[in-house]
Amino acid sequence: MGQQVRELLNWARHRKLLASLLVTATLGVGILLGTIISDRVGATGQQGFGNGPAPLTVPNPVQLSSTFAAIAKRLEPAVVNINTTQVIEQRSRRGLPEGFEDLPFPFNRFFGLPDDGPTAERSLGSGVIVDPQGYVLTNKHVVDQATRIQVQILGDPNQYTAKIVGTDNETDLAVIKIETNRTLPTAQLGDSDAVQVGDWVLAFGSPFGLEATVTAGIVSAKDRSSVPGTQQFQRFIQTDAAINPGNSGGPLVNMAGEVIGINTAIMTSRFGRGFEGVGFALPSNTARYVYNEIIKHGRVMRGSIGVSFNETNSRNPITLKQLGAEYGMIIEDVVAGSPADKAGLKPGDVITHVNGRPVRTGSDLVDPITRTPIGEEVSITYVRDGRSHTVKMKVGDRGEIYPETTGREDSRSGRMGPAKFGLRVEELTPQLAEQRGLNMPGGVIVTQVEPASFAEDVGFFRGDVIVEMQKQPVRSLADFQRITAAIQPGDEVLFKVLRRTQNRVLTVYLSGRVPTSD
Repeated sequence: MGQQVRELLNWARHRKLLASLLVTATLGVGILLGTIISDRVGATGQQGFGNGPAPLTVPNPVQLSSTFAAIAKRLEPAVVNINTTQVIEQRSRRGLPEGFEDLPFPFNRFFGLPDDGPTAERSLGSGVIVDPQGYVLTNKHVVDQATRIQVQILGDPNQYTAKIVGTDNETDLAVIKIETNRTLPTAQLGDSDAVQVGDWVLAFGSPFGLEATVTAGIVSAKDRSSVPGTQQFQRFIQTDAAINPGNSGGPLVNMAGEVIGINTAIMTSRFGRGFEGVGFALPSNTARYVYNEIIKHGRVMRGSIGVSFNETNSRNPITLKQLGAEYGMIIEDVVAGSPADKAGLKPGDVITHVNGRPVRTGSDLVDPITRTPIGEEVSITYVRDGRSHTVKMKVGDRGEIYPETTGREDSRSGRMGPAKFGLRVEELTPQLAEQRGLNMPGGVIVTQVEPASFAEDVGFFRGDVIVEMQKQPVRSLADFQRITAAIQPGDEVLFKVLRRTQNRVLTVYLSGRVPTSD
């Protein structure tokens, strides 16, 4: 019994010793952790509060700045300043009754006042060289109706006279060409579809005539189509890079140094005129297509089936439901004699597919048709009275279906003659005479005068009507072509021209010696 008691006491003593060791070890670990944590807290407190805030330091230079400089150095030689001159008729204000001096020009005709004669109106814009032979992309409104176009290249003291290769009213783009004795620097057009909102961009141009100006910003939005005063085929890149009058036609460039847009428009407040943070550039992919069409055909040949629609109205779910379609573009008008008219389409039909692809936006309908070669077929699926129908039709020439929207100088109808003496003329039909307010029996009307040409030198203006050449009557385009074919370089030539002013028609004789190199 005693032996058992002794063993029990020994076991208790060992257990007590083991427990003491465990308690001591636990306390040691706790003290060590507490010291470490205390030191860390103390260090943090000392850094944040003990000796005040940490000093501000100068960071390493941001490499983006040098990127801007490198792009500007590379692109500026390819960006040109465009100076245009337009001759306009000016009516005198001399002799107006007191209080009428500031009235608009139309009021002058009631007082039978004479003309002051033609005056020159000048404007400035920009452009970008895209071919080393001197082909320049710019805006149509920069060179529109200009009688002389002069181009200035950075670092080159010469002024180059440019001629218009072609223009496109639908996108407000133009291609002009200058002649030089050297290979010119060019800019490369990039892929505007790859542009993302937030990307850095640079805008080049000559705002207010200040050449070689570069501004920086970001892409604010893409695919803007609701810009006041723009056309159907203008869908813009929006940017906050400063764009001002004079920037029109200049390039918008990404950080790879590629042109991803042509600066075209700005949006200002009611009384503003300059930059307010909202500028628009036509995407480079659109500009590339227009450029290629112009240098190939002289104009942009777009396909059309002859239907009109309103994209906003076509997105109304109640209207679509009532017409029996889930989505699509609702036809509001069908041009008589157009491919759509011949295929039986009517207002109220909902076009849901083009070539089997769904039409959910206006671009889904327009783009595949405009890019289809004229004369080739497209498949159109539409819904009428809740039933789906599919028809095939040949794509027509938009310029012939909608001549009023393409601009007369862009349309090359059968009545348009080739350039001769620097003149482009069109037969003066009764319909055209009525549109122009002319009461004339026939002749050919001048639609374009090429800068620095024989026609400009002898004094032709756009809108002049040629009724005689070499004392022979000109009643049609055929007469004009027959007479001009007999005229050789070095010959003297006489034109009888009817020129309309604001209240009367003048008979003007123009003459000169045809240069040996036309």
